Amino acid sequence: MILYGLPTCSDCNKARKAFAEAGLDVTFRDIRADPLSEAEWAVLIAEFGDNLVDRKSQAYRNLNAWIRESEADVQLADTPALMARPVITDGTCYTLGWDADILASWV
Repeated sequence: MILYGLPTCSDCNKARKAFAEAGLDVTFRDIRADPLSEAEWAVLIAEFGDNLVDRKSQAYRNLNAWIRESEADVQLADTPALMARPVITDGTCYTLGWDADILASWV
């Protein structure tokens, strides 16, 4: 499994801890340090659409008007930290966010 997120994201860290406690092997991918390719973004956008962009974040509010009004792929390519987190995948199934239901779907 791969968990896409940021090392400073509290939900990402909760997910990593829960998976470790459950004995699941999860690879963490820091989307800022190791940016996703255009093709990787396309898969996630196809799965989650505009929900992949965290429009409540400070990073989103700090965008200039042109980027803010652009499509999700442009926004995420410009500022990867805009991604709603975490995104977790095993290559066939994808989840976005973190809560007890998402944990239950993976454990």
